[in-house]
This record gives sequence, C-alpha cells and structure tokens, in this order.
Amino acid sequence: MTVTSFRARPQPDEVARVTSTAAELLEVVWGRASTAPASASQLRVLLVLEHQDGINLRTLADCLASTPPSTSRLCDRLQAAGFIDRDVSPTDRREVRLHLSGHGRSFLADLRERRQQELQSVLNVMPPAKRAALLEGLEAFCDAASTQKRHETGADSRSA
Repeated sequence: MTVTSFRARPQPDEVARVTSTAAELLEVVWGRASTAPASASQLRVLLVLEHQDGINLRTLADCLASTPPSTSRLCDRLQAAGFIDRDVSPTDRREVRLHLSGHGRSFLADLRERRQQELQSVLNVMPPAKRAALLEGLEAFCDAASTQKRHETGADSRSA
C-alpha cells in the first residue's frame, strides 16, 4: 500500500515568498557568472534597449523609474564603453534615439551564456522530476507575466 503525500494547494503569498527567495538566490548564482564591466543599472539599460530599440531618453528613464539627467549620465558611461549608440531622430532633431551597439549585443550574449552555465550546474544536482516541475511552473509564470504586461501596455495606450 502506497501512502500519497497530500499537500494543500499553496496560496499565492507562499508562492510569492518562495519565488522571491529563489530570485535572490538566482542573483547570487548569476553573480558568479558575472565578470561584467556593467553595473546592475547599466545592465538594465542594455536589456531595455535590447527589447525597445530606438527609444528616447525620457522613455528609457520612465522604464527605469529614474530621472532623465541620471539616465543620461548612465547612457554617457555606456556609450563611452561602446555598449550603446545614440543618433538623432529622423523626425525631430532635438530627440536622441538610443540603440544597443554590436558590442552591447555581444556582451549580453556572452553574459547569458555564462549565466546559463552557472544555472546548469545547479540544475544538474536537482532530481529530473523536480527539474520538469520547475520548467512547467516557470513556463506558466512567463505566460502569466507576459499576459499581464500586454494588458497593462494595452490599458496604458488606450488611456493616452
């Protein structure tokens, strides 16, 4: 006779707490992979530009919840390091558009590769069934987060 372990469905607050802990540990694991010349703030800029190529400084500042002067200084450092490019908007000479440079793209690809290797070393010690469950849960999380983001973006564009 086999006794099946019964576990009540976890509540969202418990899952949020465990996910937060996992995210903190993920930062530690990713930190082992980082020989990055970019700070956490600079990395956020690169990731935003990767997904929103050609945005202006004000939009980037909004994405970072920062001020335009602080964001401009951050971009100055990234441009000096060769990670981003700036160009004048074809529609408004006063507006500067921001782009991830080839060097910035290479940097992100290399960083992702190193992070993936560090993650794989942790996942290798997990039992296969737990890895499968983690994958299923993370896929569902990504789907939910993407759906929420689309709804928020759609609501923002309708109210503008």
